[in-house]
Amino acid sequence: MGKTGRLLIVDEDYLSYGLSGEITAIVAETDPGMLRAPVVRVAVPDVPIPYARSLEYAVLPTRERIREAVHRLVRA
Repeated sequence: MGKTGRLLIVDEDYLSYGLSGEITAIVAETDPGMLRAPVVRVAVPDVPIPYARSLEYAVLPTRERIREAVHRLVRA
């Protein structure tokens, strides 16, 4: 983040009330001027984790979702 001014957080926890939100809050409280673009978070949407393995992978962070987030962050 120090060199690029961008922050991508990947977490297998829920988007709301998870670690990614805490990290974002710490950065915003410490020095929001460090960021050149908004923080991008890739996390589990606020839905119950499905039991079926194929559905579980649909909500967990995947390579594709991370790749898309990196591209969004670079374009910002």
